[in-house]
Amino acid sequence: MNFFKKKVSIDENIIKRIYKKFRLRRYLELIAGLLLVAIAFNLFLLPNNIVFGGVSGFSIIIKNICDIEPSKFIMLSSVVLLIISLIFLGKEKTFASLLGSLLLPVFVELTANVGEVLKFDTSQILLSAIFGGIVFGLGAGLVFRAGFTSGGTDIINQIISKYMKVSMGSAMIMSDGLIVLGGVFVFGVTKLMYALIVLYIISILTDKVLLGISDSKAFYIIAEKDDEIKEFILKYLGHGVTIFDARGGFTNERQKVLLCVIPTKEYFKLKEGIHEIDSTAFFVVTDAYEVYGGE
Repeated sequence: MNFFKKKVSIDENIIKRIYKKFRLRRYLELIAGLLLVAIAFNLFLLPNNIVFGGVSGFSIIIKNICDIEPSKFIMLSSVVLLIISLIFLGKEKTFASLLGSLLLPVFVELTANVGEVLKFDTSQILLSAIFGGIVFGLGAGLVFRAGFTSGGTDIINQIISKYMKVSMGSAMIMSDGLIVLGGVFVFGVTKLMYALIVLYIISILTDKVLLGISDSKAFYIIAEKDDEIKEFILKYLGHGVTIFDARGGFTNERQKVLLCVIPTKEYFKLKEGIHEIDSTAFFVVTDAYEVYGGE
């Protein structure tokens, strides 16, 4: 019992050190990812009015109703959502969404005429949905793998998850589900079918680029600094930890094993956090296909 009450002090700057590692590669992945997302949006999804959720999807509805250019709507929405994020989620989470939120509308504007360069028959809606999902999913995967997000409804999902005490998956169904439903009223049920194809492909490709194909990852961690790692997971990532008493098969020494299940897109943070706290730590990462219970 004393183990759980023990006060642990860990480096307050650990998140900053994580994001400084491989900085150039991470920024290049962010730019490449956002560029792919913008191209998929302008070349495949916007011309066919496929509302697939998110602020980008909502901008397709707004363009049809109010004739407002998507890039302008996405930029305005991103600024508003960043302010809301700062109020409800704090500086750290807002900073993680800052670059993606502001750069995405810029790339959407820069690639607005990509259809004139890359000739594609937009009348083939099924092909547009398939290739749009593939390119968008690859781009989103690169953005998440670099440790960033593209903002938008990701911010709304985090707020819903935090204050309504629901999972991120449930929050995504609430926010993106309403946007997709709005697309049904504007463009009809047939476009919903194509949107579902896009969403399915995006989810598969995003996870594939990150690591594996599951929504969650389970970490099994054995480390000398297990208290610090536990504190990092609880305090900075906001996820629970289960502790097992184990015994080494070779040394016969007793040791503790930390088990933590996190969303796939937070894999980078935990992996690098473990390395920063204890470079000698041993851990195994597995796919967690279904996760129930907990907060």
